[in-house]
Amino acid sequence: MVDKEQVMKALSGVMDPELGLNIVELGLIYDVKIEDNNVDVTMTLTTPGCPLHVAIARGAESAVRNIPGVESARVNVVWDPPWTPERMSPEARAALGWG
Repeated sequence: MVDKEQVMKALSGVMDPELGLNIVELGLIYDVKIEDNNVDVTMTLTTPGCPLHVAIARGAESAVRNIPGVESARVNVVWDPPWTPERMSPEARAALGWG
């Protein structure tokens, strides 16, 4: 059975190439729902105009699909609530010089 910890670990391997940090540390993951090994991830990006929108979302979906036992993976990119730097982990904030 797939669990949220496995999903978050897989997603932490997906990097935002512009910032050089992973999407989990950046606070871009809003929700993970797992039902019968089908995974739905709700996430956002730092800005709606992000030129790497498709690449990051596909990377997240691929990372989840590669977890043993996952039958399907879907990534939903949302803009509400909007992302703010307060969502970042302390490590990400420090890496960017924000804390």
